[in-house]
Amino acid sequence: MRQNLLWAAVAVGSKFGIVSAKPRLAFQPDGTFHLSIFEDLHYGEGEDNPPSLGWGPISDIKSTRVMNTILDSEEPDYVVLNGDLITGENTYLFNSTDYLDIIVKPLVDRSIPWSSTYGNHDINYNLSTEALLHKEQTRYGKLSLTRSMVSAANAGVSNYYLPVYSSKGYSSTPAALLWFFDSKGGKAFQKLDADGNQIQLPGTVDQSVVDWFTSTRDRISKKYKKTIPSLAFVHIPTYASAAAQLTASGINNHTAPGINDDCCPAATQGIDNAGEYDGSDVPFMQALLDTEGLIAVFSGHDHGNDWCYKWNSTLNGMGLEGDGLVVCFGRHSGYGGYGSWTRGARQVRLSEKLIKKGEAETWVRLEDETVSGWVMLNSTYGTDKYPAVNDTMTH
Repeated sequence: MRQNLLWAAVAVGSKFGIVSAKPRLAFQPDGTFHLSIFEDLHYGEGEDNPPSLGWGPISDIKSTRVMNTILDSEEPDYVVLNGDLITGENTYLFNSTDYLDIIVKPLVDRSIPWSSTYGNHDINYNLSTEALLHKEQTRYGKLSLTRSMVSAANAGVSNYYLPVYSSKGYSSTPAALLWFFDSKGGKAFQKLDADGNQIQLPGTVDQSVVDWFTSTRDRISKKYKKTIPSLAFVHIPTYASAAAQLTASGINNHTAPGINDDCCPAATQGIDNAGEYDGSDVPFMQALLDTEGLIAVFSGHDHGNDWCYKWNSTLNGMGLEGDGLVVCFGRHSGYGGYGSWTRGARQVRLSEKLIKKGEAETWVRLEDETVSGWVMLNSTYGTDKYPAVNDTMTH
């Protein structure tokens, strides 16, 4: 197991005010930092189903098998659980957060630190994202780095950032930053409207989070007097992903290899209750574009997509012009949730040398241990040619 953690007592920046020993993420002595992203695990679906139905508890067993296989194959330094850990609408109030113990066991067994973003299925009438965060921090405080840095009423919970430090000793200046955003969605926890119906929450990063992000980003740049390379994680993709699919050329399997089956368009932020795009994620997209050093944004939610697209133009129907930011889908990791594509997890390897040039290496490790869609996110990504990805369906 690669070791890159320096342990220190640090205050968890959250509304719970917990202080515990946390790993200080750092690049390995060889100058690399490897993270695995698990998307859409969807534990807890159909928990009362008999095995004869083929889904329910058996799906959770298969999902854990996927996690174990990939962790053993890749031996990452760190893991991101990027939303929809649990299918909250299928769980009960008394046990909804118990699924977290099953989900993180492969990480705990290997002493791998992780961070979560919460997705639209992680908040429902019987499942609270605040309760998930509290459990992560109180039960798994030494390994869970999930935090909550925005306390506004409509912000959601999993909005925060983490520094990754240099391999060259104990430096006070981060070598990279990891940003996490809560795109909400789902249903309000234990609340009903005047007619007794569950309350739908908007699936968009809130303006209060955008304001926090831009002010914090600018403060960090001013403090360190430099641009720090970064990655971002949010469960529901921005409309830029759908707009990329709707361009004249669409998603080219040779320049943006991957499956593109949730098309067209993909489900994104900014979709109102009538199913129409309302533009509410424009401030968030603009903030991402304005962030110097931001290499890529990773999302899940659309189980049938796992490509990366370099946004360097004005996309179909959008007034925002891309500046080279890469928008990436992960890979549907869990056996819960729709779709029968081969399960897997996106991998990202950062190099201290390459991130200074805005470059990162990424691929998908599949449950059969093969690699799919290896690419180098660099200045020529989007024009470089790669082998096309033809996904193998599995059940």
